[in-house]
Amino acid sequence: MSFTGFGVVAGAALTEAVRRAGADHVEPTIAGNLAVPSDDVSGWTRNEVYAGGRFGSFAILVPGDLRLLTADPDAVRAYFAAVLPIVRSVAEPGAKIVFGSGTARTAPGGMSGAEALRRFAEVLRTARDTAAASDLRIVLEPLSRSETNVLHSVAETVRFLDEAGVDGVDVVADLFHIRNEGESLDVLRELGTRIGHVHVSDRDRRPLGADGGDDVWRDFLAAVHDGGYRGSVSLECNWSGDPTAAEAEIRRSLDLLRRSGAELV
Repeated sequence: MSFTGFGVVAGAALTEAVRRAGADHVEPTIAGNLAVPSDDVSGWTRNEVYAGGRFGSFAILVPGDLRLLTADPDAVRAYFAAVLPIVRSVAEPGAKIVFGSGTARTAPGGMSGAEALRRFAEVLRTARDTAAASDLRIVLEPLSRSETNVLHSVAETVRFLDEAGVDGVDVVADLFHIRNEGESLDVLRELGTRIGHVHVSDRDRRPLGADGGDDVWRDFLAAVHDGGYRGSVSLECNWSGDPTAAEAEIRRSLDLLRRSGAELV
């Protein structure tokens, strides 16, 4: 067996195209998509486009205007307490929530790196525990330096979790960020037991096999597989703005993923 399925990170507008293209799953984005601002006391409500759905993974947990490292901890707890039950209402049991949210977790100027990590560890524990109460799992995504100044590589993120004593949280392997940070794919073999989710794309988040792309994504999948990961894989790409063209890109990318996955035994 290679992986349990291949899907696509998508907002509501792209969901049907993803399904028509034959994806095994859709990975909805949360902030401003599945969970939308409302006038009720929590400030958030479910986008009813998703009513009745069941999804195994989700992305984009926190909006950029909630600055997690400087906000009142009560406001951070309130956000997770409001939004994670919304996610649960359309989630499969044990669904994964990718915690990337680079703008939200960026440390302000003047805050030391050590203090930023200390504060982020507290935020992460809050997210983990609130998610667990809804039978959801947080997976932490290292992000490129262009997106945040907190946690950039798989190895650094694993070390942070261990040193901060944050258990029960796995790490996301996202090829886009791994490329940008120049991290060796060997890390995915060495730390494979810590990988909890996978995002893949071609160069610069292009669809797989796009002009100007390469085969690094194949090497990436092989490394993840060699490390022991057998869960789901989600495409996170910049698709064409035209829905018909996007559907064709998604279908081609899924086909390439499946062919590559079938070679991993």
